[in-house]
Amino acid sequence: MQNLYDEVGSLDERCYSEFELTEDILMEHAANGIASYIRANFAKNSKIIVVCGSGNNGADGITLARLLHVEYDVSIYYAKKPKSPMAILQDKRAKNIQVPECKKITDCDVLVDALVGTGFSGSLNEKLKKLMNKMNSVQAFKIACDIPSAYEFRADVTLTMGALKKSMFLDEHKDFIGEIKVLDLGISRDIYEKPSNYQLLDLEDLELPYRDKKDSHKGTFGHLAVALGVKSGAGIISALAALKFGAGLVSLVGNIKDSVPHIIMYSSNIPNSATALALGMGLADEFNEIDIGDLLDNDLPLIADADIFNNKIILDILKRKNLILTPHPKEFVALLKIVGLSSITIKELQKNRFKYVELFCQKFKDVVLVLKGANVIIGQNDNYFVNPHGSEVLAKGGSGDVLSGLMGSLLAQGYEPLHVAIHASLTHTKLAKEFKGASFSLTPDDLIKGIGKL
Repeated sequence: MQNLYDEVGSLDERCYSEFELTEDILMEHAANGIASYIRANFAKNSKIIVVCGSGNNGADGITLARLLHVEYDVSIYYAKKPKSPMAILQDKRAKNIQVPECKKITDCDVLVDALVGTGFSGSLNEKLKKLMNKMNSVQAFKIACDIPSAYEFRADVTLTMGALKKSMFLDEHKDFIGEIKVLDLGISRDIYEKPSNYQLLDLEDLELPYRDKKDSHKGTFGHLAVALGVKSGAGIISALAALKFGAGLVSLVGNIKDSVPHIIMYSSNIPNSATALALGMGLADEFNEIDIGDLLDNDLPLIADADIFNNKIILDILKRKNLILTPHPKEFVALLKIVGLSSITIKELQKNRFKYVELFCQKFKDVVLVLKGANVIIGQNDNYFVNPHGSEVLAKGGSGDVLSGLMGSLLAQGYEPLHVAIHASLTHTKLAKEFKGASFSLTPDDLIKGIGKL
């Protein structure tokens, strides 16, 4: 796991006040980190254009050009005249050794975006938007310095300074950020960083429910009850995923209308031996509130998904212990409205995903919330985790039902809800990453088959 931050300015200030480092030293290290990346990946004399703005992000770019001068065919494109003290200083240094300028952005080996950084707010003006369109259209390997400018530059790699920023992991930024690498600023990240209540999940953090107890039987590994709705296929998908992911027993509960795979049990009521309940997948209008109330007349750990977020019974569900909610954005908007926290559009949610996850988790402190998306956000109380490993191959009906099954399986096996959310989510995205077919062709069956190969 890696720390995530709203801002890193306070971490920079700590370098100045506690470690006697200067802004100049930090900038030299940042630029040297980008230079080292270029030296490791591109041959000498490669053509490099560095697009620089007027502030400190531009100053980073000017410093980079100075470091690469002579060794590479590097030139600076000044989108704006240097204005910040560091930009003016670095510009003087570059001119003193005659780093060339260019007046036009053309195809090149490497294009570096050092236009605006994390201090920029708002949107680019028309002149800069035109420039950004040109930067995106030229043929080059594209590097973003710290962050892609205004998250409109389509970077192949983002070389970020000091630590990871939360803004990098908004869904709408995923197509712009590229691969992310963190550069140190003259001291180890372990010293530069401070504890954060936001953590970025790495695939290496995944813990699978391997069985290491020989004296066991099927009851040892739990019994998941999966409530069926009108769209019974959703519940069946969840049940199959749960059984494949280690639950000892899985039962479908409800009015069985379709044929059920022979490896899945079914019942009209929740079995007495059930150790967890999964509810909401394909629910639609199959149950009225009384029926749902009957299903909830227990204290079983619960994973709630899909159509349940459009039903006011969610207000009663939120009183339960050991509860995981897994809404996608549309469902989360409905949930926020039902609980009286906010009435917003999906677009507003997507621009402020962290804000609304925090708002919900601060009111419902015991609940584990899993907001689905290109970057999954998991929250409980004041602890938050981001899974950035999702991909477009998961944009297929039934993928979320597989995730519910994975979570239900771990709940049934006795894992704590936060552990369940983290490791089921990582499993889900790992399955997608390891799928070998075309990006458009993945199905829930492919995900379920892949579980056995983890």
